[in-house]
Amino acid sequence: MAIAINSEEVLTPPVPSATVMVVRDGPAGLEVLLVRRHGNSGVLGGVHVFPGGKLDAADRLVEPAALDRPAAACLESLGEPGLGLDTAVGLHVAALRETFEECGLLLGVTDGAAHLQPVRARTAAGAAFAAVLQGLGLPLNTACVQPWSRWVTPRVPSVTNKRFDTRFFVAAAPEGQSVEHCAREATEAVWLSPRVALERYWAGEIDLAPPQIMSLSQLHRCAGVAEVMAAARSRPPVLIEPEPFDEGGCRVICYPGDPAHRVSERVWPGPTRLMHRNHRFEPEGGLAALL
Repeated sequence: MAIAINSEEVLTPPVPSATVMVVRDGPAGLEVLLVRRHGNSGVLGGVHVFPGGKLDAADRLVEPAALDRPAAACLESLGEPGLGLDTAVGLHVAALRETFEECGLLLGVTDGAAHLQPVRARTAAGAAFAAVLQGLGLPLNTACVQPWSRWVTPRVPSVTNKRFDTRFFVAAAPEGQSVEHCAREATEAVWLSPRVALERYWAGEIDLAPPQIMSLSQLHRCAGVAEVMAAARSRPPVLIEPEPFDEGGCRVICYPGDPAHRVSERVWPGPTRLMHRNHRFEPEGGLAALL
């Protein structure tokens, strides 16, 4: 299923969101978790994405005693000085909550499999995720999700008619827990190496949106979970504000460091633009440029 290109300008501000690249060490190296969104989803239907979603009001309303660290540490890790403390905490909570809701994983919870059903029952009854964990005496481990990047959808989004201000986090897959994708939101959840995910995309076996393509290209450069987490801790999350334009009937999305982007400094090695051709987004140089 090819992604349709949007050309409408969106005038509403971007919605604060969080997404998590859950990684593990597989037999052949690093693997990342991808979920395939339902085809009837209003955002990226049928596309393989990292688990995530928008920041909910309840994510901000967390008692300080429920946190594993001061709220200021959440703000510092995001590298956004003007952000409110409640939003900084809420984005971390949203990352934990969405991974639980979409994949059945309780990040940062020891023996999480034993607590899965009580957490599901209480959240299904309408209780807030953070409050449920606190009530069960479980940690709200914000430190286990490390900020990786921040993607802000442009005024003319290419693959949706909505705008998001999404903080991408990385997290190590918890020991002893199995992925169970949410049947309402997704049709499958798969562990793939970044290389295999990009190869499957190139072969037309799965669909990926540009943020996933570029993020997988960066994860491919890491040998394992330890290297991913060390890379996340070693630098502030990079800000990525894609700048799209149409050239010769082809949608082009350029990123920092590209000659057409207002930011001249690169934020990553590899391609600085993707072009929509052959019913998909491709970099100059093809698949090899991503790998």
